[in-house]
Amino acid sequence: MGGVDKILDQMRREPTNVRFGDLQKVCEAYFGKPRNHGTSHSIFKTPWQGDPRGNIQNDKGKAKAYQVRQVLLAIERLEVKP
Repeated sequence: MGGVDKILDQMRREPTNVRFGDLQKVCEAYFGKPRNHGTSHSIFKTPWQGDPRGNIQNDKGKAKAYQVRQVLLAIERLEVKP
């Protein structure tokens, strides 16, 4: 997961400057393949209902900053859960 760790560091430093492909790579590493894909959104299944969500959207090659923050929160919650 070396490449994913680098992307995570960059996501934490600059959530407004993350490429969509990088965010998708991180989501797939933590949550698996998206359950809904091909529309404007990619939706990833999380082991809980509600927020934080695994819903990301391509905005001209970039990831939306609020979605980057949601994914970071979801990863934190996933790592804390026993």
